[in-house]
Amino acid sequence: MIVRVRDYMVLEVEHLNQTATIRDAIARLSRSRHHGLPVTDAQGRLVGFVSAKELLRHSSEGETPISRIIRPGTYTAYPDTGLDDAARIMFRFGLRDLPIIDEGGRLCGILSNLDVVRSHFERASPAKADTLKHLLSERYGMPFSFHRGLVPIDRLTPTQWKVFEDELEGRRYELERGFAEPVLVLEKGDAWILVDGHHRALAAREMGLTQLQAFVLTCDRPEEFARKETGFERLARDHHLRSVADIEIDRSSHHPLIEVTTQLLRRFEAGSERDASSAP
Repeated sequence: MIVRVRDYMVLEVEHLNQTATIRDAIARLSRSRHHGLPVTDAQGRLVGFVSAKELLRHSSEGETPISRIIRPGTYTAYPDTGLDDAARIMFRFGLRDLPIIDEGGRLCGILSNLDVVRSHFERASPAKADTLKHLLSERYGMPFSFHRGLVPIDRLTPTQWKVFEDELEGRRYELERGFAEPVLVLEKGDAWILVDGHHRALAAREMGLTQLQAFVLTCDRPEEFARKETGFERLARDHHLRSVADIEIDRSSHHPLIEVTTQLLRRFEAGSERDASSAP
C-alpha cells in the first residue's frame, strides 16, 4: 500500500496573506515555532513561501508587503502524492516544510520533515508486532495475529520496571505534537500486557490521556493460551508490576539512546538493567 501525503500532512496551516507587511510577518513568525510560512492570495491560493532568512534580510523595510520580497512560486505537492516522493523533494532542495495544494492551487495542508520522520517510525511499528507474533507462535506452538486499536492505559500490565526521565520527557514532547507511535500489547484473557512502549504509556498517563494506539497481539486459540504463563507475566509478577503507576522513574542516569546520540556520557556497565521488554 502506498502511503500518501494526505496521511501525514497537517491540515491547520499557519500562513500569511501576500498583503502582509514585513513587520507583520516578522511578528507572526516570531510567535510561531516555524522557520518560514506559506504565502497566499485573497482566495487562499498559494503564491509563495517566506523564510526567516528572507525576512531578516529585509527587516529594515517594515512597511513593505511581503509580496515584494518573495520569489513567486515554491515547491509543492498534492495530497495524493506518495509520501516517499514528497520526502525526496524535501531532501533534494533542503526543505523543512512542503506546502500542499489542491487542484485549484489552494493551500490545503503542509508536510514537515518531522512528519516524514514520524511516518517512518509508525511504518516500522507493524514490523515489531510481526516479529513478536512469530516469536510467540514458535515459543508456544500456537497461531497468533495482531490488529491496531486503542487500549486503556489504566488496564495495562507493564513488563519493564524502570524508565528514564530524559526519555520520558522526550515522549511527552512527541505526544504533545501528535506523534503517537503505537505501543505493543499482548492481550491474554482479561489482561493487557504491555510489551513495548513503557515510556510512551507513562508519559501519556502523566498527561491525563486514558487511551493509547496499540498493536494488539492475540492468540488464535485463546482458551489453550490462557492456561500457559508467559515470560512477560512472570516478569511482571517478580517485579510486582500491576499497573503503569508501578514503573519506577530513574532520575539519576540517562537513557542509553541519549548516551549514544550525544557521545558525552560513558556507556552503561555491562551489568546495568536493560529494557526487559525483549523476552517473551
